[in-house]
Order: sequence, then structure tokens, then C-alpha cells
Amino acid sequence: MGDRLKGRSVIVFGAGSSGPGWGNGKAAAVAYAREGARVVCVDSVKDAAQETADIISQEGRDALAIAADVTDLNSIDRAVSEAAAAFGSIDILHNNVGVTHMGGPVELSEEQFNTAVNLNIGSVYRTAKLVIPHMLRQKKGAIINISSLAAVRWTGYPYFAYYAMKAAVNQATVALAMQYARSGIRANCIMPGLMDTPLIYKQISNQYASVEDMVAARNAAVPLGRMGTAWDIANAAVFLASDDAQFITGVCLPVDGGQSCSVSEFS
Repeated sequence: MGDRLKGRSVIVFGAGSSGPGWGNGKAAAVAYAREGARVVCVDSVKDAAQETADIISQEGRDALAIAADVTDLNSIDRAVSEAAAAFGSIDILHNNVGVTHMGGPVELSEEQFNTAVNLNIGSVYRTAKLVIPHMLRQKKGAIINISSLAAVRWTGYPYFAYYAMKAAVNQATVALAMQYARSGIRANCIMPGLMDTPLIYKQISNQYASVEDMVAARNAAVPLGRMGTAWDIANAAVFLASDDAQFITGVCLPVDGGQSCSVSEFS
């Protein structure tokens, strides 16, 4: 427990976990709370958001769970309004929503591609559209977008739409950082590498003969010899949201065990 974010309010989109264990958004929400922040946990599944909020509340911190659809501007508007009413301000916006669809442009259906656009980059647009006005009135704020190492390099998986949309998240973050720098708003993104989170067992494991093969291959591909955890992403997010990073904006930070520096390709 610390106080780097004491007195601040955070809204985390994608604060639930896609399965048992710790997803990136769930860990980030709890990590923010452990540094003193009041946390609004938003997820498309209310029970998932509530689970995260309950963990925070049980640790004696303030949390609120809200169900919202990040592909629906009105749904996000309701969530943002409820968050501001509950805690009085929105100091930190954390975007954690993302989805992978396997396939290149030949294999992907247009529906899958449009879903990837709507979720991976559309969510950043919609949440920024509705949260930034609060930050402008406050003359301060921090935005943390979760991108991916796939934004800047081939990672061995044939997910064309995911590569393209995460690259868009990177540049969108830079655009936000530059446009609003003089307004006291910082924007940075985190590029997770190969992470051991519930999502990979749902969206990635079908690329391997077995779950065990997936885990072994992903561990072997990381220079540090293991996949990262959700807490590695959460700790980086807390740093970027805090005053420890008050002179850092427009950065796309790899949290990847050195994989972005490696000459070997993951396959």
C-alpha cells in the first residue's frame, strides 16, 4: 500500500478479467487503489467489474463497479457521468479493452475486422472524447492506453487486424499527448509483450497443439526466459499515472522482458 495516487480518481475500462486469475485491467485497477486512488471499475460484464471492485473494497479502498459497452458512446457517457458524480473528478483514464481475431485480410471476415476497429481503437476514441472534457476543466489528467508489442513488430501470430489497431493506439496516444500537453494532460501507452494472463488461454491457445506447448513456446521466446504477468503491466501503469512520471508524455513503453530488443522472431 502506498500513496502515490492519494486523492485521485481513476476510471479503468476493461477492469474485469476474461477468466480466473489476474488480467491486465483487473491488476491495474487494484494497483491504482493500493496507491490511494479511488477506482471506477468498468467492464462489459458487470460481475467481472464487481469482482474487481470487491477486491479493492475488501482492502479498505474506494471502488465502484459499472457495466458499460465501449462500442456505444451513450453507454460510456453514462459510465463517465456516474464516475464523476461518485468521486467528483476523473484524474486518470485507463483503457484496457482489446480483442484478437486470428487471420490475415484474406481469412478475416469484414465483421471481424470492424469489431477489431470498434473495440481496439474505437474504445480509445470514445473514452477520450468523454473523459478529456473533465480533465480540461481540472487542467490536469493522465491517460494510460494499453497497446501491444504487436503495434511495432511481428509477434508470430497471424492477426492482421490486431497489429493494425494496436499501431493505431500508439499513434492515437502520441496525438493526445501532443494536442493536450499545454492543458496539463499527459498521455502514454504501454506495449505488453508475451503475458501470462487469462486472455491467452481463450484467444491464443488454439494456435498450439496444447496449452502446455503454448506456455513453453511463449516463455522460451522472451529474453528473460518467462512471460510477464498482469502485475508487470499494472506497476508500469501506476508509474506513468503518478507524479513520478510528471515529465513523461507521448511515450509508448514496451513491457516485454526484452523481446522488442531481440533479433529472434517468436513463432
